[in-house]
Amino acid sequence: MARRIDVTGADGVRLAAWEFGDPPKADPEGFGADDPAGRPFVPAQAHRRDAGEPPDPALAVPGPGGSASPPTRLGGTQVPPRDSARDPGGGSAPRTSASQPPPGTGRGGGVLLLHGLMGRASHWASTARWLSGRHRAVALDQRGHGQSEKPPQAAYTREAYVDDAEAAVEQLGLAPAVVIGHAMGALTAWQLAARRPDLVRGVIICDMRASALGAASQREWEDWFKAWPVPFATLADVRKWFGEDDPWVERPNPARGAFYAEVMHEGADGWRPVFDPGQMLASRETWVYDAHWEELAQVRCPALVVRGLDGELGRAEAQEMVRVLPHGQYAEVADAGHLVHYDQPDSWRTAIEPFLDAVLTG
Repeated sequence: MARRIDVTGADGVRLAAWEFGDPPKADPEGFGADDPAGRPFVPAQAHRRDAGEPPDPALAVPGPGGSASPPTRLGGTQVPPRDSARDPGGGSAPRTSASQPPPGTGRGGGVLLLHGLMGRASHWASTARWLSGRHRAVALDQRGHGQSEKPPQAAYTREAYVDDAEAAVEQLGLAPAVVIGHAMGALTAWQLAARRPDLVRGVIICDMRASALGAASQREWEDWFKAWPVPFATLADVRKWFGEDDPWVERPNPARGAFYAEVMHEGADGWRPVFDPGQMLASRETWVYDAHWEELAQVRCPALVVRGLDGELGRAEAQEMVRVLPHGQYAEVADAGHLVHYDQPDSWRTAIEPFLDAVLTG
């Protein structure tokens, strides 16, 4: 079961944060775990959208050209476009406000999980669930991603993403948090740690380079987005293209296909990404031309650099990042590509758990 918590990010952008662990056993409204009616626990501030209630505009997903897809009409009744992971927990997700955190928060230390470019909070579900046994773990749909707002006029800058992460840590009551980030989310994590050391007690950097990638890399991404055969007829077609047919795939990779299937929604003409590719390119443009070694050196808390052996972060650069970090450590995951935590979830846990235990309980 997943619980959605609304967070207000920079410039008022509404963000969706998610807890994936089991809900607390005690219900302030009087329904305990042994409720004879079998009703699941829903906190007092939770909100479920009823059948006749209009969809939340914050959940609008971009259609062709980046505009929000209109609802599909079934039997004369409007329903919102179907999202392949609309509730990351698989079902109707309770909803709370970060200003009134649900009961049971503050167990152990807090963990904030930040996905990479084009990702979403549900990609962290496996990690968040095992973390929730001992710590409060919350995954954030960053601006322009997942179920968070995607306003066309919003800033998709480094500053905005870091501001959002800062707001999430503060509003969710996670400080001082361990921030775990994948790719772009990892960059956000270490930039937040450098800016607000009072909010961050540890950082895990998953397969993100500190070196500048340059203009050629940005052009490759522009061409790649143009190559997507959207709309896809089925989710099976999504899995096959991203797992096998994509020119960037060197060998069949079912995990990669599943990863991208989670960021698709179904509209009237087929399956399209829940994000606007133009916003993704704008987000990437604000960090791809610059190196980020200086900010890395400003991270004073313990930091773990994790790479997949077949990922985008090479061993030499990863070890240099560890050297630059004042309290850096290194781990690598065999048989994993860029999507380390998604490719090899068990090995990923083995790689990061000792670090987490030391930082959160030490």
